[in-house]
Amino acid sequence: MLRLLLWCGISIIAATTIAVTLTIRRVSSPLLRQFALQMGAWGVVFGAIGAIRWRTLSLRDLAGAARLERLVWLNVGLDAGYAAAGVMLAASAWLLARRLGPVGAGIGIVVQGMALLVIDLQLAAIVSR
Repeated sequence: MLRLLLWCGISIIAATTIAVTLTIRRVSSPLLRQFALQMGAWGVVFGAIGAIRWRTLSLRDLAGAARLERLVWLNVGLDAGYAAAGVMLAASAWLLARRLGPVGAGIGIVVQGMALLVIDLQLAAIVSR
Protein backbone atom coordinates (compact mmCIF):
# COMPACT_ATOMS: atom_id res chain seq x y z
CA MET A 1 0.00 0.00 0.00
CA LEU A 2 2.88 2.35 0.77
CA ARG A 3 4.35 1.78 -2.69
CA LEU A 4 1.02 2.60 -4.29
CA LEU A 5 0.63 5.79 -2.26
CA LEU A 6 4.22 6.80 -3.04
CA TRP A 7 3.63 6.26 -6.76
CA CYS A 8 0.42 8.30 -6.60
CA GLY A 9 2.26 11.15 -4.91
CA ILE A 10 5.01 11.06 -7.55
CA SER A 11 2.37 11.05 -10.31
CA ILE A 12 0.59 14.09 -8.87
CA ILE A 13 3.85 15.99 -8.38
CA ALA A 14 4.99 15.17 -11.93
CA ALA A 15 1.65 16.25 -13.39
CA THR A 16 1.69 19.49 -11.45
CA THR A 17 5.29 20.22 -12.46
CA ILE A 18 4.52 19.66 -16.14
CA ALA A 19 1.37 21.80 -16.01
CA VAL A 20 3.11 24.65 -14.18
CA THR A 21 6.08 24.55 -16.55
CA LEU A 22 3.79 24.71 -19.59
CA THR A 23 1.87 27.61 -18.08
CA ILE A 24 4.91 29.62 -17.02
CA ARG A 25 6.67 29.18 -20.36
CA ARG A 26 3.40 29.72 -22.24
CA VAL A 27 4.03 26.59 -24.29
CA SER A 28 1.14 24.90 -26.05
CA SER A 29 1.92 21.20 -26.12
CA PRO A 30 -1.11 18.93 -26.44
CA LEU A 31 1.09 15.89 -25.88
CA LEU A 32 2.48 17.12 -22.55
CA ARG A 33 -0.84 18.60 -21.44
CA GLN A 34 -2.68 15.30 -21.96
CA PHE A 35 0.19 13.31 -20.43
CA ALA A 36 0.09 15.52 -17.33
CA LEU A 37 -3.70 15.22 -17.17
CA GLN A 38 -3.50 11.41 -17.20
CA MET A 39 -0.71 11.33 -14.61
CA GLY A 40 -2.62 13.63 -12.28
CA ALA A 41 -6.00 11.94 -12.70
CA TRP A 42 -4.63 8.43 -12.14
CA GLY A 43 -2.60 9.67 -9.17
CA VAL A 44 -5.64 11.24 -7.52
CA VAL A 45 -7.98 8.29 -8.17
CA PHE A 46 -5.58 5.54 -7.09
CA GLY A 47 -4.33 7.71 -4.22
CA ALA A 48 -7.88 8.02 -2.93
CA ILE A 49 -8.42 4.27 -3.29
CA GLY A 50 -5.13 3.62 -1.50
CA ALA A 51 -5.96 6.03 1.32
CA ILE A 52 -9.34 4.39 1.86
CA ARG A 53 -7.81 0.90 1.78
CA TRP A 54 -5.04 2.03 4.18
CA ARG A 55 -7.63 2.68 6.87
CA THR A 56 -9.09 -0.83 6.53
CA LEU A 57 -5.83 -2.80 6.49
CA SER A 58 -5.66 -5.68 8.93
CA LEU A 59 -3.79 -8.91 9.48
CA ARG A 60 -5.19 -11.73 7.38
CA ASP A 61 -5.87 -15.37 8.11
CA LEU A 62 -5.27 -18.06 5.49
CA ALA A 63 -8.64 -17.54 3.77
CA GLY A 64 -8.09 -13.77 3.70
CA ALA A 65 -4.62 -14.23 2.23
CA ALA A 66 -6.06 -16.48 -0.50
CA ARG A 67 -8.68 -13.83 -1.37
CA LEU A 68 -5.96 -11.17 -1.43
CA GLU A 69 -3.85 -13.29 -3.76
CA ARG A 70 -6.76 -13.71 -6.20
CA LEU A 71 -7.48 -9.99 -6.05
CA VAL A 72 -3.85 -9.12 -6.70
CA TRP A 73 -3.72 -11.41 -9.75
CA LEU A 74 -6.93 -9.84 -11.03
CA ASN A 75 -5.29 -6.43 -10.63
CA VAL A 76 -2.22 -7.67 -12.52
CA GLY A 77 -4.48 -8.54 -15.46
CA LEU A 78 -6.24 -5.19 -15.28
CA ASP A 79 -2.92 -3.34 -15.13
CA ALA A 80 -1.69 -5.14 -18.26
CA GLY A 81 -4.99 -4.20 -19.92
CA TYR A 82 -4.53 -0.54 -18.98
CA ALA A 83 -1.07 -0.53 -20.54
CA ALA A 84 -2.34 -2.26 -23.69
CA ALA A 85 -5.23 0.21 -23.99
CA GLY A 86 -2.76 3.10 -23.68
CA VAL A 87 -0.59 1.66 -26.44
CA MET A 88 -3.64 1.26 -28.68
CA LEU A 89 -4.81 4.82 -27.97
CA ALA A 90 -1.39 6.33 -28.68
CA ALA A 91 -0.76 4.22 -31.78
CA SER A 92 -4.19 4.76 -33.32
CA ALA A 93 -4.13 8.50 -32.60
CA TRP A 94 -0.78 8.84 -34.30
CA LEU A 95 -1.34 6.46 -37.20
CA LEU A 96 -4.90 7.50 -38.02
CA ALA A 97 -4.99 11.21 -37.23
CA ARG A 98 -1.44 12.40 -36.41
CA ARG A 99 -2.85 14.05 -33.25
CA LEU A 100 -0.47 14.55 -30.35
CA GLY A 101 -3.05 15.07 -27.59
CA PRO A 102 -4.33 11.50 -27.63
CA VAL A 103 -0.77 10.25 -28.06
CA GLY A 104 0.18 12.00 -24.82
CA ALA A 105 -2.89 10.56 -23.08
CA GLY A 106 -2.00 7.09 -24.33
CA ILE A 107 1.57 7.40 -23.11
CA GLY A 108 0.30 8.55 -19.71
CA ILE A 109 -1.99 5.52 -19.50
CA VAL A 110 0.89 3.21 -20.45
CA VAL A 111 3.12 4.71 -17.76
CA GLN A 112 0.42 4.34 -15.11
CA GLY A 113 -0.52 0.82 -16.19
CA MET A 114 3.09 -0.36 -16.16
CA ALA A 115 3.80 1.23 -12.77
CA LEU A 116 0.70 -0.37 -11.26
CA LEU A 117 1.69 -3.68 -12.87
CA VAL A 118 5.11 -3.56 -11.21
CA ILE A 119 3.60 -2.67 -7.83
CA ASP A 120 1.02 -5.46 -8.06
CA LEU A 121 3.58 -8.04 -9.25
CA GLN A 122 5.76 -7.19 -6.25
CA LEU A 123 2.76 -7.70 -3.95
CA ALA A 124 1.85 -10.94 -5.75
CA ALA A 125 5.38 -12.28 -5.20
CA ILE A 126 5.08 -11.58 -1.47
CA VAL A 127 1.54 -12.94 -1.04
CA SER A 128 2.09 -16.04 -3.18
CA ARG A 129 4.90 -17.39 -0.99
